[in-house]
Amino acid sequence: MTTSPNLGIQTGDRLVLRGPRMDFVLRTVPTRHGGSIQREVVIHPGAVIILPVLADGRLVFIRNHRHTISAELLELPAGTLEPAEDPALCAARELTEETGYTADRLEPLGWFYTSPGILTEKMYAFLATDLQTGPQNLEDNEEIRVEILTMDEAEGLIAKNQLVDAKSLATLLRYKMRRG
Repeated sequence: MTTSPNLGIQTGDRLVLRGPRMDFVLRTVPTRHGGSIQREVVIHPGAVIILPVLADGRLVFIRNHRHTISAELLELPAGTLEPAEDPALCAARELTEETGYTADRLEPLGWFYTSPGILTEKMYAFLATDLQTGPQNLEDNEEIRVEILTMDEAEGLIAKNQLVDAKSLATLLRYKMRRG
């Protein structure tokens, strides 16, 4: 996939917190009139999102409890890259962990930034097909249930503001554009 600019800590950044998965920095940013301002930036290692499509065309989603917003969201399976991990390998791992499915085919759907105003996260999207079922392998802190939907059902939930996860919305749009 495409390379990107340095998304890590840059010269001049002030490290505020080093976390186990991401870092938080204050970055000095020049203004148009020669001044500067401080911006909070979350340095993220990148992530993947997977759109699993069953042989009959239905889509595999997950219901995922998100502690950050104290709510359960309907999402596509996704996960954070390990250091120097290939996005396709991460996608295969996360698909199995979160859904129990394995895919004989993983195709890139492109990449996007999830929230570039505050976060360096670059998300790689994949289409997973030729799926086989198996057991989930959830992390101890994950509360995830698999849910199968048609594209029409997913679009209905989007219209009702019941599918609100931005990374899933972006990936569904890429898939729909690809299908024509």
